[in-house]
Amino acid sequence: MLKAIMKGSLLLISSVIIITDAVNGCHPKCLCHQFSKTVDCRNRGLTEVPTHLPVGTQILLLSNNRIQKISQHAFTDASALKILDLSNNSISGLLPGTFKELQNLQILNLTKNFIGYVDNRTFSFLPRLKELDLSSNNILSLPGTLGNNTGHITLLSLKHNKLQKIDKLLLESLPNLKVVLFKGNIWQCNCQVFGLKLWLESFLYRGGISDGVICSSPENRKGKDLLKIPYELYGICSSTASQVHQANFHHYSEHRGSMKHAHSSEHGGDGSRSHCEPKPKPRPVSLRHALATVIITGVICGIVCLMMLAAAVYGCAYAAMTAKYHRENSSSGKEKGNQSGERTI
Repeated sequence: MLKAIMKGSLLLISSVIIITDAVNGCHPKCLCHQFSKTVDCRNRGLTEVPTHLPVGTQILLLSNNRIQKISQHAFTDASALKILDLSNNSISGLLPGTFKELQNLQILNLTKNFIGYVDNRTFSFLPRLKELDLSSNNILSLPGTLGNNTGHITLLSLKHNKLQKIDKLLLESLPNLKVVLFKGNIWQCNCQVFGLKLWLESFLYRGGISDGVICSSPENRKGKDLLKIPYELYGICSSTASQVHQANFHHYSEHRGSMKHAHSSEHGGDGSRSHCEPKPKPRPVSLRHALATVIITGVICGIVCLMMLAAAVYGCAYAAMTAKYHRENSSSGKEKGNQSGERTI
């Protein structure tokens, strides 16, 4: 009788659990945590995003699966999501309306996928998005903007992609950006990234954080930090780049105040003159020229010092010889006087 009661109790408990899971909508391969409102589907071999999530789910973890495509209706019942982790899957592309239901999403992790193209409407439906991680993909280029409603993004990671350039307008469309990560791309440090150089200088001056842009080409700039390449080396840039630099300079002057004169002196004097326009007589500011100037100055100073030393030695020798001559004359005069005295006697 007791065993029958125990079996009945276990059956009742199992039924309650099954019914609860069915009501909550937890996927059989996932773990659903009611109190933290988290659905953990990591390392489950999933090939698609699970649907019918528990009501009120705020965190969905889908990393380390085999998801290749995301349906436009995948997140229909996930409007409360704040954190979505899709890292380390096989996603090759994102449709413009993929995330249209996620109005409350704040963190989106898409690292370690095979994304090669980003549409400018993909993130337009995420007005509360703050962190976007697109690192370790195959992205060749980015659109002019990430969308009309992406102004709240504070962190943007583009590390380890195949980017050669990035539109300055895209970065300027993210006024709240605090951290931007660029390393591991194949940046071409020519006029294509001139706007990025100008934006990055202003961004860092305002207190932003970046890991810098390391050039991959041309060969003479490979491995160099974009910020350390002098403006004078962009003398072949087009007039468009020249106009961009002029506009950027005026923008700097509003922020830097007393630093305006120092900036102008360092990069060529008059602020209205572009560092990118061709100059008839460019003034080199490279380290080699500076070192050559220091060496030549040192050599000249050394020669002058040697001449002064030689003059001093000559003066001392002349004084010694003169003194010796006077002593000898004085001694011979005394001897002659003594001899004359003896003859008189």
